[in-house]
Amino acid sequence: MSKEYDVAVVGGGLLGSAIAWGLGRLGKKVAVLDEGDIAKRASRANFALVWVQSKGLGMPAYTGWTMRASENWGRLATELKDQTGLDVALQQNGGFHLTLGEDEFAQRTQLVTRMHNQVGAADYRMEMLSASEVKKMLPLIGPEVSGGSFCPLDGHVNSLRTFRAFHTGLKLFGVDYFPERPVSAIARSGGEFRLSTPQGELRAGKVVLSAGNANQTLAPMVGLSAPMGPTRGQIVVTERTMPFLPHPLTTIRQTDEGTVMIGDSKEDQLDDRTLNHSVSAVMADRAQRMFPHLARLNVIRTWSGIRVMPQDGFPIYDQSEREPGAFVTCCHSGVTLASNHAFDIARMVAAGALEPELVGAFSARRFDASQAAAGSGYY
Repeated sequence: MSKEYDVAVVGGGLLGSAIAWGLGRLGKKVAVLDEGDIAKRASRANFALVWVQSKGLGMPAYTGWTMRASENWGRLATELKDQTGLDVALQQNGGFHLTLGEDEFAQRTQLVTRMHNQVGAADYRMEMLSASEVKKMLPLIGPEVSGGSFCPLDGHVNSLRTFRAFHTGLKLFGVDYFPERPVSAIARSGGEFRLSTPQGELRAGKVVLSAGNANQTLAPMVGLSAPMGPTRGQIVVTERTMPFLPHPLTTIRQTDEGTVMIGDSKEDQLDDRTLNHSVSAVMADRAQRMFPHLARLNVIRTWSGIRVMPQDGFPIYDQSEREPGAFVTCCHSGVTLASNHAFDIARMVAAGALEPELVGAFSARRFDASQAAAGSGYY
């Protein structure tokens, strides 16, 4: 492992794989250092949405960044299929967030209004629809559905196949993937980075930290910061059923294989080896109230997973002033933003600098500013 590389990407999940694939696509000599199957990998536990609506409340720049990703997802799906032969089953014909009862409808309407009123936010045409309008598009909704929000840019993919496509593509691009190589130390000397692993040292001209929640420990090694606040989520999957859901929901989607995925939980517990069945019961109850026929289906599997989550929920993209050539990337929406990571972040890393607008919006320095404001009594 003493081979020299242009870029070492730390983390082989969906985020790191997308960036490494993009760098390989640009002809760079890349190594991916990954914890492998021992990692609490969010890439195996996500909900597979390519999601725009409600993204960016409190940070208008995130709205535009998310729209950019949504608009480029078709290009990414095409390139992956052309390269690997794997169809990631991208469907982008709009998505819903359904509400139960009038109180939820009013709360969602207020959120949509706040999103539209944000100064500097891109207009992604999210709108509220009444129950009768929703029923024209989703005929099998139940009587408790009061309506919901709809965004034409939303969609979903087969996320496991996307993960596989990226890793297949990495190999075809000549990217070296090293599983079970957790990085314990990073030092820069002689114009290159030296990354220590249990199997030896690897040297690279640049380093990209894309290790999810572990970035919080790794980032300070290269003069960066990645404040994280991970949570746990649960997912329930039913048996295959007839096609009934032509549009994904925030909490329910029908996969290209016919199963139904249900997921709508957020827990502070960070043990993904157990399930909270009371949480699963609430998710299943809400799902069958939205679509009563789901009550007839058998659950075939459930699981929990640890979400990658920056402290304020928004992405972190930074480059080190102390250690030039070091970058950190963190985000919750690894599926949605995959096209940006593959095409834009990879291009910027290859060029040696993030675009100023990106750093201005998503730098971790925002946490220092917010803490300073809190300390001085200004909010």
